[in-house]
Amino acid sequence: MTTTISLDEALNLSINVLIHNGFSKDHAQSIARVIWACQRDECQSHGLYRLLVCVHTLRSGKVSPDAVPEVSEAADTLVRVDAKGAYSLLAFDKGRPILAEKARRHGMAALAINHCYHFSALWPEIEAIAAEGLVAIAMTPSHSWVAPYGGTKGVFGTNPIAFAWPRPGSNPFVFDFATSSAARGEIELHRRAGKAIPEGWAVDKDGNATTDAEAAMAGAMLTFGGYKGSALSAMIELMAGPLIGDFLSLESRAYDAGAGATPYHGELIIAIDPKTFMGPDWALHTDRAEALFNAIVDQGARLPSQRRYEARARSLETGTVTIPAKLYEDILALLKP
Repeated sequence: MTTTISLDEALNLSINVLIHNGFSKDHAQSIARVIWACQRDECQSHGLYRLLVCVHTLRSGKVSPDAVPEVSEAADTLVRVDAKGAYSLLAFDKGRPILAEKARRHGMAALAINHCYHFSALWPEIEAIAAEGLVAIAMTPSHSWVAPYGGTKGVFGTNPIAFAWPRPGSNPFVFDFATSSAARGEIELHRRAGKAIPEGWAVDKDGNATTDAEAAMAGAMLTFGGYKGSALSAMIELMAGPLIGDFLSLESRAYDAGAGATPYHGELIIAIDPKTFMGPDWALHTDRAEALFNAIVDQGARLPSQRRYEARARSLETGTVTIPAKLYEDILALLKP
């Protein structure tokens, strides 16, 4: 059973649920815009379902609903935003204009978001940077749910990494994926639906391979690509953890102390100005990049995010999104006194 609602209702419902449960208007709007965008693009694991996660984290006492982010320019090419124990999205909104200005002035710059709770997909953030004509890279740890290659106990987070390349007259080239075999939210959605997960996603608490979503949640997730995904995940731990003075996934999970809240850590975002790097031959090198994309799609292959852009077009055409009926009921229950 599913429920279909309008895009406007999806956004307003998200804002109302968040405000009703105690988030400030500024935080509610920043969070809701990202949840709405993910649902619009049919990214179910990061869409309206995340309202349940946000409210649970707030009720656990782990996230500030109204902290005002503190912005500081730590260096010519570095801006820091201290989220002060709130969700990361308002902090990103405050830091992004300064990041873009620094990247244009110096060729590249970084944004470090500290002391934040982070639940969202990374692509809405890097798409916003690509819309400014900048190349973007983002990464973040999470909770230590993921075992290293050859291990059976969680050390890494799902540790997503995302990249965006602006394209003239077209959607940017974007990829955004967890270094685990799947996003944590995907396993949770399988659990809620009573569906088996694919082999290779996780092991149970005893280290045995499992397709049972409940057992996977109690055990450890696995990295994609074996040792390659494991090494990439370790890099993200270092770059978005100690390098910016914030938590590793192990520390985030210890800080959670069993509350089951959204991970608490930092995020690193890098912006690069292609016009500065490419110089006077910017148009020529941009065309060379387009030749690469054409060489991919002309043989019938897809670019990353192509399915998501197609889903976006469908949602915008119909003006609606569709979610499981039970999820809709659970969200409406969050509006009760």
